[in-house]
Amino acid sequence: MKIFVTGGTGFIGSYVTRRLSESGHEVLILTRSMQRAKESVPWATIVEGDPKKPGEWQQRVAETDAAINLAGSSIFTFWTDSARKAIVESRVLATRNLVDALVASGKEKILINASAVGYYGSRLDDEILSEEAPHGYEFMSQICVEWEDEAKKAAQSGNRVALCRFGIVLGRGGGALSMMTPVFRYMLGSSIGSGRQWMPWIHQEDLFNIISFLLSESGISGPVNCVSPNPVRNSEFARLLARTLGRPVVLPSVPAFLMRTILGEFSNVVLKGQRAVPKKLMETGFSFRFPTLNQALEDLTK
Repeated sequence: MKIFVTGGTGFIGSYVTRRLSESGHEVLILTRSMQRAKESVPWATIVEGDPKKPGEWQQRVAETDAAINLAGSSIFTFWTDSARKAIVESRVLATRNLVDALVASGKEKILINASAVGYYGSRLDDEILSEEAPHGYEFMSQICVEWEDEAKKAAQSGNRVALCRFGIVLGRGGGALSMMTPVFRYMLGSSIGSGRQWMPWIHQEDLFNIISFLLSESGISGPVNCVSPNPVRNSEFARLLARTLGRPVVLPSVPAFLMRTILGEFSNVVLKGQRAVPKKLMETGFSFRFPTLNQALEDLTK
């Protein structure tokens, strides 16, 4: 299969595209920095262009069978007005332009579009959230709604669209785990706030397998929770990570007020959570290689 990818040079994108290439797919990656991309993702064909802007790059979409949209600036920052604008536009505009290219091709294709479990909003209760759960009304929720609405427009032209609501992606070489591991190795890690907030997570290998599954399973479309079937509370995550690293948790939980002071509104992302589960994947027979956090952490920290 020939696959067009936006956001293919980041932490998630570089892993997914490498594994797709190893699986025999031909991968085209859109990037604004051709030289840097050639060095970081040598397994792919590089297409120069800005996904937030229409351009010649859109013509390359016509020659592919599927598109994977992972474009989006990092949410891990203080949410100033300019940061909010960048977070929204990097997702909505990139998706809009990619969908325009898919529609203009005149051929039915597959769109795998990233989203996030932030769609459901911050929830401190134990409600189990499948793909049918309603969206929340916070900043992250509204981003996801706008993001997904743009992607859904591709389906109006007969394209199959899967909306992948990512949980916390655990992997080597970046992401949340690379930030937490050194802290816990030095016994400076602990739970955050109440510690009761749910953390829906996914091993990077299972995320790649989900994307491969969605590319091949023609009957699956719409929202898909890309999370492990076993979410954990923040306190349990801290305990298991420390144990896996052979370290104790010696510090008390980081106070919620301190997180809010340091991170502002973004603190809600870590102080609250969602007990999201992969109902659609489980119903369609998908098998997780790393279904429990203990298995995932032992694989990623050895």
